[in-house]
Amino acid sequence: MKILVPVKRVVDANVKVRVKADGSAVELANVKMAMNPFDEIAVEEAIRLKEAGKAEEIIVVSIGPQQAQETLRTALAMGADRAILVKTDEQTEPLGVAKVLKGVVEAEQPGLVILGKQAIDDDSNQTGQMLAALLGWAQGTFASKVVIDGDKAKVTREVDGGLQTVELKMPAIVTADLRLNQPRYASLPNIMKAKKKPLDEKSPADFGADVKPRLKVLKTEEPGGRKAGVKVKSVAELVDKLKNEAGVL
Repeated sequence: MKILVPVKRVVDANVKVRVKADGSAVELANVKMAMNPFDEIAVEEAIRLKEAGKAEEIIVVSIGPQQAQETLRTALAMGADRAILVKTDEQTEPLGVAKVLKGVVEAEQPGLVILGKQAIDDDSNQTGQMLAALLGWAQGTFASKVVIDGDKAKVTREVDGGLQTVELKMPAIVTADLRLNQPRYASLPNIMKAKKKPLDEKSPADFGADVKPRLKVLKTEEPGGRKAGVKVKSVAELVDKLKNEAGVL
């Protein structure tokens, strides 16, 4: 079985994001970039499934600019077998990404697609669900545990009320949640080996996909600072302030 893992290049999770002076977008110049943390978890899960003998090949794919090669090389260093870069300088949106991934899936015929539940830059949480809809495949979202048994996958999902386990008929889509695993660090020897692993470059047109943005960002601004709190002497004073000043009662 092949496993396909889409990964996204985002601003490093440890970097404080700044907004451009004109408010048009987030500042990306000279900012450290990295693999989306949820996608990193997805790569780790694919590697563990391969190590358990459930998969023969792991393919990672990224849709973005030329610099996304670095993200793919990181995944290859972790243990993926080969990579595909669908090169575009457009600001991609979940639907466009899902359409490209549909083309990649049809070309590669994986038995399982694992990706992060969301990207930390736009927090859309849409790509996995859209891809499942386009392919007509079963989906298990917010996975905290994945067990492959023959042609079926048991996925434990994190839901509001606790945990839910669903059984999917493969091929299927799984989106990784935070508690699925702890990603490994790539060793120096594996980083060197990753430079020789195959990395193909494609374009959205190769898969018949249109990735032109359908949304226009009107304004971007940083969150406002928190106001200083106040101390009250009694419950009556607290209720009065909540009612007459805060307007929440």
